[in-house]
Amino acid sequence: MQKTVLITGSSRGIGRGIAKAFGKAGYRIVLNASKSQEELLNTAKELEDLGISVLPILADVSDYVACQKMFQEIENAYGTVDVLVNNAGISHIGLFTDMRPENWQKMIAINFESVCNCCHLALPSMVRNKLGTIINISSIWGNSGASCEAVYSATKGAINAFTQALAKEYAPSGIRVNAIACGVIETQMNACFDAEERQNLADEIPMMRFGTTEEVGNVAVFLANDASSYLTGQILTLDGGFL
Repeated sequence: MQKTVLITGSSRGIGRGIAKAFGKAGYRIVLNASKSQEELLNTAKELEDLGISVLPILADVSDYVACQKMFQEIENAYGTVDVLVNNAGISHIGLFTDMRPENWQKMIAINFESVCNCCHLALPSMVRNKLGTIINISSIWGNSGASCEAVYSATKGAINAFTQALAKEYAPSGIRVNAIACGVIETQMNACFDAEERQNLADEIPMMRFGTTEEVGNVAVFLANDASSYLTGQILTLDGGFL
């Protein structure tokens, strides 16, 4: 039977790349964005043109009630979620002391609480089916911490610990939980760098280039399929050898 994957924050960037990879692998795709409806629909059309079954949903995944409504819409259209990819996230570069409480509260809600919300709603049906895969998109800065990205690093570190704990908790139910700790990936998030800064950053990476969203997508599909059936509780670092 065709499986359904929900990818949060998938109207663009890494989420879009993951959606395309799962679509090419034969999955039904649930796209999600919190605000960018035009980009969401554009990505949906691109996938539909490839013959992929797509359900685009505009929902703020940092809001539990909004997530409940999203999961109900998915159930009405496709049934249960077989694979959950928690990708939604925001970043902030700057001194921690320049941040305001509302800044870090928003980041914690979007980057980490959204993961809790979606896992909490996806797990009951996965437990009933004794089958399911959760993939959390993390960052290398969750492994080591980055200067001027203290709260961002903390949210990704929380995702890593949550991934490992949840994997142990639900492995007896046949559910696997892993994370991908991304390095520098070519997305709009890097628009803050000028050409010289981009080159300097690439020079620090042993593979001497940024990763692509397609490469993240390919790893996500691997984590969801039977080739990785004994792999759970792992934080896979995808950074071209950066750290």
